[in-house]
Amino acid sequence: MASRTNEQHSVNYYDSAPVRQPVAQARKKLNLRLIFTEIDKPFFVLVMALLVFGLVMMFSASYAWSLSTSGDGTYYLKRQAFAGGIGVVLMLILSMVDYHFFQNTKVVYLGFVLVYAICIATLFIGTETADARRWIDFGFIQFQPSELLKVAFILIFAYIMSVNFPKFKDWKYCVFPFVIILGMVSGVLVLQRHMSAVMLVGMIGVGMMFVSGMPSKTFWKFIAFVVVVAVIVFAAKLFFGGSGFSYISERIESWKNPEGDPQGKTWQTYQSLLAIGSGGWTGLGFGESRQKFLYLPMSQNDFVFSIVCEELGFVGAMVVVLLFAMFVGRGFYIATHAKDRFGMLVAAGISMHIGAQAFLNIMVACNAFPNTGISLPFFSYGGTSLLIQLVEVGILLNISRQAHLKK
Repeated sequence: MASRTNEQHSVNYYDSAPVRQPVAQARKKLNLRLIFTEIDKPFFVLVMALLVFGLVMMFSASYAWSLSTSGDGTYYLKRQAFAGGIGVVLMLILSMVDYHFFQNTKVVYLGFVLVYAICIATLFIGTETADARRWIDFGFIQFQPSELLKVAFILIFAYIMSVNFPKFKDWKYCVFPFVIILGMVSGVLVLQRHMSAVMLVGMIGVGMMFVSGMPSKTFWKFIAFVVVVAVIVFAAKLFFGGSGFSYISERIESWKNPEGDPQGKTWQTYQSLLAIGSGGWTGLGFGESRQKFLYLPMSQNDFVFSIVCEELGFVGAMVVVLLFAMFVGRGFYIATHAKDRFGMLVAAGISMHIGAQAFLNIMVACNAFPNTGISLPFFSYGGTSLLIQLVEVGILLNISRQAHLKK
């Protein structure tokens, strides 16, 4: 029902003569203005609940590691809270900036090229960690450009789809631009050995193509083509060897048998499962985790959900899952009530990003999926990620502000 409503709404948007001219103008000149109408209050409250809950649990999960590495048990909390504070300010500012500012050829393309160039530069000047170059170290802070690339990817995808929608019957406008952009983004992420981001960007891209109004036959032909290519690449990998990506096979083996080497390769997964199992229904109590005392690596980052399960139990874990489910649901509500197709696609893309990333992280913590090194939005330690997530929320809030404005 939602997709049908979107489709009808979008067709009216492009087929209406009075509306078509303003859309063309928005692509030629900057549409920078402030919107002060009411935001989606339930969504705002939900985001703040996730942010506060995430900070509290990150502090609990990081205390032992923070004390061990810096001598200050609140070291990670203070840095994360600082990033969160800046992020909230940016979120509120962007919630007032008309999102149509990004519906401009120069803004969206130059922005994407700039972010993409920074990601390329990271391959040469970035800080190397575990044989991967994904971060630029400024001394006082480490910045991960790939996080910003996800946002640029969503914006340029939404822009191309909204502009090309009237020509979707032609493959040249319907599929090729998306394949090129998706291929470019995936390529640089592969070079950074950031396979979890490749998977996430792929999920976002396919999801946005699905809700874009693309003809169903064209969409499923594209999916079939992608599957065939993936099978060929996987077969080539098996035949020619790992080619520097043998760690992927190791992670798959660890996933299949988490008890195979509990003192070595499967240590992290094994400790995560111990933490989750120890929590039971109601948990050991806030701050009472045992695994966070240097047993579970990255407990403040990729495996913070395991600490949530250990301290708050099944009940606490379900609260986290419910909060993210509500985030995605409300995000799509904003998308279906967006003023135009561009807003709908941006809102849907951001909702998919946060939802898919949370879903993958939780699956990894529970060993329902191989370890991908992906963080839990709003909960995992990482200033860059938190800043970008709050920026995305700000854009979503602005889309919600304009839902009831006259077109």
